[in-house]
Amino acid sequence: MEQDKRVILKTYFGFTQFRRGQEEIINAILKGQDVLAVMPTGAGKSLCYQAPALMLEGLTVVISPLISLMKDQVNALRDGGIPGAYLNSSLAPAVFHETVNRAAHGEYKILYIAPEGLKRDDIRSLGDRGIAMVVIDEAHCISQWGHDFRPSYLLISEFIRGLAERPVTAAFTATATDKVKDDIVRILRLENPYILTTGFNRENLYFAVQTLPRSPEKMRALLDYLENHRDKSGIIYCSTRKTVEELCALLIERGYAATRYHAGLEDRERQQNQDDFIYDRKPLMVATNAFGMGIDKSNVSFVIHYNMPKNIESYYQEAGRAGRDGGAADCILFYSPQDQRLNTFLITSTQNGEAPKDPALTSHNLELLKAMTYYATTTDCLRARLLAYFGDSPPNYCGNCSNCTTNFEHIDISLPAQKIISCVYRIEQRGKRFGKTMVIDILRGSKSRKLLDQGLETLSTYGIMADMDIHRIRTILDYLIAHEYLALEGGDYPVLRPASRSGEIIFEKKPLAMMLPKEVERPRPAVPAQTGEFDEPLFTKLKALRTRLAQEARMPAYIIFSDASLRDMCRKMPVNTEQFLTVSGVGEVKMEKYGEVFTGLIREHKGVEDR
Repeated sequence: MEQDKRVILKTYFGFTQFRRGQEEIINAILKGQDVLAVMPTGAGKSLCYQAPALMLEGLTVVISPLISLMKDQVNALRDGGIPGAYLNSSLAPAVFHETVNRAAHGEYKILYIAPEGLKRDDIRSLGDRGIAMVVIDEAHCISQWGHDFRPSYLLISEFIRGLAERPVTAAFTATATDKVKDDIVRILRLENPYILTTGFNRENLYFAVQTLPRSPEKMRALLDYLENHRDKSGIIYCSTRKTVEELCALLIERGYAATRYHAGLEDRERQQNQDDFIYDRKPLMVATNAFGMGIDKSNVSFVIHYNMPKNIESYYQEAGRAGRDGGAADCILFYSPQDQRLNTFLITSTQNGEAPKDPALTSHNLELLKAMTYYATTTDCLRARLLAYFGDSPPNYCGNCSNCTTNFEHIDISLPAQKIISCVYRIEQRGKRFGKTMVIDILRGSKSRKLLDQGLETLSTYGIMADMDIHRIRTILDYLIAHEYLALEGGDYPVLRPASRSGEIIFEKKPLAMMLPKEVERPRPAVPAQTGEFDEPLFTKLKALRTRLAQEARMPAYIIFSDASLRDMCRKMPVNTEQFLTVSGVGEVKMEKYGEVFTGLIREHKGVEDR
């Protein structure tokens, strides 16, 4: 069995070593043990079930939530010489029926199925011919405590129970808290499962938070970033369809090849836009969180969250779509306190404005939002905050996040906090409440007509912070809100009021300090480079060759070879098929398909004739 695993790993997948956790999971499956694996995006989850599927007698059924994921996975399988197919609503009835028949007659080793299809009699009948393994991808979708609950996933357990013989059951997900993991085991009825969490740390990802209170500041920061990354592919996540439309239109106007994705588009346009992104025709995708689950595009160089998500699970999974090939990539969050208010509104109300029916779930989601807000406002290591959330061992200093690369100083804010909270108290004593902008205007002694008409210049706190920068006041004010010294309430026009801890500052005179950034920023450390020389001109030529071959085969370029494989070719410079087999990601099947054309290009680049 040991030799078989290694042979399959190299022959079909082109690797000589397993990644962390892969071999242990494969061994458990081959022993007939159920599995629950929590592995971050890019850790190689697919290989954990695809490799044993080739060694088991019978069909492996993979339950997957998205059509695009199935297509990509099956294209990659077939390109690697593995017989696979998928069943979903995109297929014409005749093609669907033919695929079921072929699966029933043993023509496939791996069959991807949408969870909704498990209700069909023809799919259920596949169990009569023997199903060796059922794989549940994106398994967190089965739990209402997860960030992407899908009711159709509740059909899976019934499907498995209805099979003539119970197959090995393996569940995979990129992010799951202990509560979600317990749900997966319970609902799927996993039997004595081998449970493995490989760790969530991805060292190649740079995490950053930029506090940008106003929309124009966010837009300027986005344009500045894109200007310096014009040759890169990336995803920009927004919280609303309206923001997606506005940003995509702006980027196109500025000359960027951008496209959009949200639930309000017609199915055909969504699919076309997704294909444009995957096939690199339009390297920028502006989208809501409706986009991305299962997208296997390996050359995404950055993910920017234009708005803060509702929870860390969503954020980490979406951010993790960057750098799947192991190269350096950026995960940047643009934070505004307005994002927190919008998410609170979305959590506490339904589409028709009524309160949600499950108070416990609402309370749970608000707690998740609080953890996300703490991440966006912390001065601690961002990677440490993420890893600690998932129960992983965090570093005190990672050296590759915006907080670790910024000089902070410990500032006593006791007096400014007293002034701000006192101002809110004085306003409330007059029977009024205002938002942050008006409170800051009062503190800085604004002469605005709106303020003077209400006689607010007569407040004792009027102008008492005139000598402090407006951005510093806003930063301290946001800190007081985040730590419940002040509360922000209301819908579209939220107002400030004293909160549960206000008295600690005003009456108890509790000292208060916070970390604030200095002007000087330490240089961002580079992700450690891979060993060996790297020929950039050759890399450009190899990418062009890959693109041409992908267009001819009508498949995404990364399915042929990832950027990591191309970089390895640039380092090893293989000029014959024997040498080509030493490249990471090149197995015997791909060597037969692509060896001659790629080594021919390398020989031409080097100016050699020998083979």
